[in-house]
Amino acid sequence: MPRLSFRLSLLLGFLLVALLLGAAALRGLFVLEDFAARSRAGAALAVQTTADVQSLAERSVDLERSARQFLVLKDAALRERFAAVRDEAAPALARLRAVGVDEIAASAAVWDEAAGEAAAALADGRGPAALAALARLGAENALLAEAGRRWIDRHNGELLLSLEENRLDLLTQVLTAIVAALAIGGGIGWWLVRPVTRLEAAIEQLGSGRFDAPIAIRGPDDLQRLGHRLDWLRQRLAELEADRVRVLRHVSHELKTPLAALREGVALLRDEVAGPLAADQREVAGILEHNVRALQRQIEALLDYHATVFAAARLQRRRVSLHELLQSCVDAQRLQLQGRGLRAEVEAEARQATLDPDKLRVALDNLLANAIAYSPQGGRIRLAAAVAGGMLTIDCVDEGPGVAAEDAEHIFEPFVQGARRPPAATPGSGIGLSIVRELVAAQGGRVFLVPSPQGAHFRMELPDAN
Repeated sequence: MPRLSFRLSLLLGFLLVALLLGAAALRGLFVLEDFAARSRAGAALAVQTTADVQSLAERSVDLERSARQFLVLKDAALRERFAAVRDEAAPALARLRAVGVDEIAASAAVWDEAAGEAAAALADGRGPAALAALARLGAENALLAEAGRRWIDRHNGELLLSLEENRLDLLTQVLTAIVAALAIGGGIGWWLVRPVTRLEAAIEQLGSGRFDAPIAIRGPDDLQRLGHRLDWLRQRLAELEADRVRVLRHVSHELKTPLAALREGVALLRDEVAGPLAADQREVAGILEHNVRALQRQIEALLDYHATVFAAARLQRRRVSLHELLQSCVDAQRLQLQGRGLRAEVEAEARQATLDPDKLRVALDNLLANAIAYSPQGGRIRLAAAVAGGMLTIDCVDEGPGVAAEDAEHIFEPFVQGARRPPAATPGSGIGLSIVRELVAAQGGRVFLVPSPQGAHFRMELPDAN
């Protein structure tokens, strides 16, 4: 089905399933209608046959009464009455013969024959012969009644047997329709789900930055077109990524090289290689050296920020001890802590969490570096981690000046630095907290500022992917 779209395939699947189940339902309806019609016809025929047998029994009594009265009174009207009663029984006899049951038809014929013999005997004046023939009518009435009951029982048994056969046949058809519907549904589902799963994998591939593998989607026509667009997007993203790397490489080369030359030139001036400097000239050279170093730090921070943001989407989760992770971050900055006379306390549960420890360590390093830069001499920094409700919470609390209310909304934006700065704090690039936000967001979490009466309290919340 190369030209079928997703919606058309889904519609055809629904129609085929509905057609199969509808056919099974209609078959059941027809079977029930046929059984109901046969039941109604059989019931009507049984009632009519019973009524005819009863009518013949009544006619037998009337015939015998008329015959006996005629033999006593010799009244011609009584013989005519006999003939009239016999004529009244004719329709019932005809209906009994038409039932199609040999026993009933034979008894009806015998009854009619006996009535005819009685009529002939009365006409010839043979009274005993007429009474003997009429006596046979009572026996035939009993035989007719018994034959009618047996026929009704057989007819009902045949109906029940037919119903059972149709029930089994209908059950087989329904089960076959259900199995066929499941097969069709499974086939259509596979036909539709397979390319959707491939699309999902292709989107994850693009999201993780893997642009080397081509995207080819097989299935409905519209999903194939979507696959072509995704492959075009993959190629476009690959071009943009190549441009980004090329630009960063050029920026790194084009900016660092002249900066290195400037630093070397300023160093030569300060060392008075080109000649002795006056006090004012030495001051100017110091200002130049300070700004050149600051500019170099800004450029390196900018390059590092872009590299970190790009790498944030590539997650490598694994099980890691929370206490060991936090302690390793503190140990990595032990010299900076000792230089400021700071105490770093680690509070973490003795358990493991599933996360990307490398990226989380970079985020913690930035938070800890920020806390060290803003903490007062001899202050305390607390790193705490806890897991509750499937969420990992990490707090970094210092005793510095904290974050001003007007800076709280923008503190995680690139190149934003708070207004509250310790006098001895070294100016930074303002991207450390931005890196923290990007790395935490890449792992499905968030970082935010917790209101605190003293110092800055940063909190990271990440899902514990156990």
